[in-house]
This record gives sequence, structure tokens and C-alpha cells, in this order.
Amino acid sequence: MIKSGISIAVLCFTTVVSAQMKDTLAEKIVLYQLPVGGWGKQLNDKSVVNYNMPVDKNLLRKIKATGDDHATIDNNATSREINILIKAYAATKNPEYLKSAEKGIHYLLLMQYDNGGFPQYYPNTGLYRKQVTYNDNAMINALTVLYNVAEGKNDFDAVDSKLREKSKAALQKGIECILKTQVLQKGSPSIWADQYNEITLQPDKARAFEPISLATGESVGIIRFLMMQPATPEIQKSINAAIEWFKSNKMEGYSYHVGQQNGKTVRILAEDKNSVIWARFYDLHTNKPLFGDRDGSVKYNYNDISEERRNGYSWFGDSPQKLIDKEYPKWKLKNTIGG
Repeated sequence: MIKSGISIAVLCFTTVVSAQMKDTLAEKIVLYQLPVGGWGKQLNDKSVVNYNMPVDKNLLRKIKATGDDHATIDNNATSREINILIKAYAATKNPEYLKSAEKGIHYLLLMQYDNGGFPQYYPNTGLYRKQVTYNDNAMINALTVLYNVAEGKNDFDAVDSKLREKSKAALQKGIECILKTQVLQKGSPSIWADQYNEITLQPDKARAFEPISLATGESVGIIRFLMMQPATPEIQKSINAAIEWFKSNKMEGYSYHVGQQNGKTVRILAEDKNSVIWARFYDLHTNKPLFGDRDGSVKYNYNDISEERRNGYSWFGDSPQKLIDKEYPKWKLKNTIGG
């Protein structure tokens, strides 16, 4: 009886410890992982992936019905899940979390093109999903994961050594693609477009209201990523040129914010002598701010776009300011700046 009692006690203790070693969010992420290794932002019925939702039989059925065509790096999908799983593994040492994260890293390596770019979706090649995509930082998020794997940073030192070696090679290909896709204006580098043709690596359009253009928000993310890398002459030249472009194309005397008009939430572009902003998109050749509409038309006056698009999309931002004022000077101090 004593042995039986001890066995039961040990079993109960083991069960409690096992429960404590599991992370609820990580458990859900493992459940949502698609066979190809990536994660989707939507389920098969087009509902948005929401890890706060309790997993009942109905939701589980939807998860299981979602196929690989939903796997994507858009809207932080896949990179977010890998990062969370790595943190969960560091905290719990649950091998399932590391296994799932490594499967996700395999997916990133699998989806990368030979030219170093990343499509928005893989294996789904419909519409603009196969384009090399900087939009919403998709490619940069993927490359940041591979950078952490390659360098063994931010708890990624637990990843299999073979994956680390493959990630180093993929990282270099990605950096080469970034340098290659920086848009040239009369031979001089400017910034980057949102997305590119996956074969020619020329700027391309995506959704109707996202025309071929230079993209400021995404370019800020690209520059920050390049600043994390060894400052080769090529990287220095790229960063310096992009910063100069931002300095030359700022909109002084304007602010952009969300407000209320007639009981509706609207986005307001207003004169403000103390504010500096940049348009989201600029013409590839003239550097004039441009705006896309639902019908595919391109406008050069903010007030000419439809009310729905004017208030349903963020057309200006100030993220380059911190880059210019703080981050770039710090990077410059640490590196020998070439011409």
C-alpha cells in the first residue's frame, strides 16, 4: 500500500509539473501549424487566426480543414509563431515547441527564391502572392528570424546546427536581394518598393490601391535590418543613400492623425508647422507622393482618392524621423562610412 501510495503521489506530481511546463499559447500555435511548416493568417473559412479563441470541436475542425495554400509570412504570420515558440521552449524546455519552431524555419528556407527574395505566400502562387514582398515587413520579418537562427541570438541558439548553417546561407542571399532591389534613380540608389516581380526583380503592383511605387514604411524596416548586419561597403552605400533620400523627400509642416468628424473616425492630413511626415508611397521617378484607389487608379492629390480609401488606409507616417535623428547617427558612429 505504501508503494502504491508513493506511485500515485509521484504520478500526480509528474502530471502537475507537465502541466506547468506547457504554455497555452504555444500549444495552440503547434495545433495551428500547417503541414508545410508555416502558419496562416486565416482559416479555411476566411476567419482570422485568433489565438485568444478557445479551441472547441468546431474550431478544431476548421483548423484541420485549412490547407498549405494558407501558409504565409504576411501580417507577421509564421515569423511571429516561430518567435513565440522559441521563447516558450527557452522557458519550458518542451521539445515539441522547438520541433515546431524548427519546422517553421524549414518552411522559411523552403519558400525562399534562388534570387534571395521571399514570396508573400508559399506554395500559393495566386495573384500577387508569389511576388517578392517587403509589404508589411513580410520579407524582413522572415530574414530577421533567419538572422537570429544564424547568429544564435534571442534564444535561437537551441536550433539544430544544420539549420543554423542553412540559415546563414539564406541570410546572405536575402541581403544580396535587398541590395539588388534598391531602386535606382538616374543611377543613384533611393529606397525600396513594396513588392517586386519574382523573376525580373522589378517593382510591381499588388492590390488595386497599392501601385508600383517607392514605399517609405517598409524601407525604414529594411534599413534597420541592414544596420544589424556587418557594415560592408555595399551595405554602407545602401544605407547612406536611403537616408539621404528620406532627408530630401520629407513633408515639413504637416501632421497626419486619426480623429472624429461628424461622429465618424477619419484620417486627417493637416498643416502643422512643428511636424514632419512622409507619404506612404512615392513615384518611382519623380518622388511625388502618390495614392492608389480601389479602382486601380493613381492620384497625386490626397483629397482626390475616394473617402473609403482615404479613411481605410494609412497614407502618411513619421517613422523615418527616428531613423534619421537617432538610429542612423548611432550606427554611423560605430561604422566607417564609405562614399
